[in-house]
Amino acid sequence: MTERFIHLYESIGRRDLIEIGILSLFIYGILRFIGATRGTSMVRGLGIVVVGFILLVQVIIASFDLAELSKMLDYLLTAVLLSLIVIFQPELRRGLLMLGRYRMFRVFTSSSEPIVDRLAEACVALASEYTGALIVLQRTISLEAYIKTGERLDAEVTAGLLRAIFQKRSPLHDGAVIIVDGRLQAAACQLPLAEAPQGLGGHGMRHRAAMGISEETDALVLVVSEETGRISIAQNGRLEVVSRELVSRRLGAVLHGGITALAA
Repeated sequence: MTERFIHLYESIGRRDLIEIGILSLFIYGILRFIGATRGTSMVRGLGIVVVGFILLVQVIIASFDLAELSKMLDYLLTAVLLSLIVIFQPELRRGLLMLGRYRMFRVFTSSSEPIVDRLAEACVALASEYTGALIVLQRTISLEAYIKTGERLDAEVTAGLLRAIFQKRSPLHDGAVIIVDGRLQAAACQLPLAEAPQGLGGHGMRHRAAMGISEETDALVLVVSEETGRISIAQNGRLEVVSRELVSRRLGAVLHGGITALAA
């Protein structure tokens, strides 16, 4: 038996070592993934025991050339894999949701259009109710300093949530909502105020705040006037009034057209 193990050790080549390394990295990634979603060491311990047992059996099979046992192990591995998928289905789902938040995976998805539609839906609804709103979308320049002035939420952007925040009885309605990477990071945020434009009526504190933040950063800002019910888009310190029917289309054009889109 000792001679078999020695022969097995001597027969291991570079290709075998590469395969073992790839398999080890794959198993390590799975354990990290499950451990992060489950948040307990029990799952990692169970995974290590299972993997160690499988590797030990594989070594024994390779040493004694047990073909029938190898087939049985293949069937057993298939059954174990299916069982793990069923048992850890909630954890796998949470893990996939976590992966979706990383920038490198967002490159392969087009998440801007649904957000544009939800923002437009919220603004149109708020405008029809003559409810003021101030929504800031972070672009390349960080807005963390302004996020700290408000209440952190880190919530999914929905039309219902935006409408609830800007209702007059809401404790978070006074201030701006800041959206970062498709997530509503904070509400009731304080923004810098620009000088009041002369000769332009219907431009209150929200419009001045929209122009102020768009002057200091490259943020895109949506403003709903409480007095007139008009919807405006601010960028580069400039305001553009947009009709309710064209909010979604114009917002999408600005987001995809770059920083000079409002200059046209």
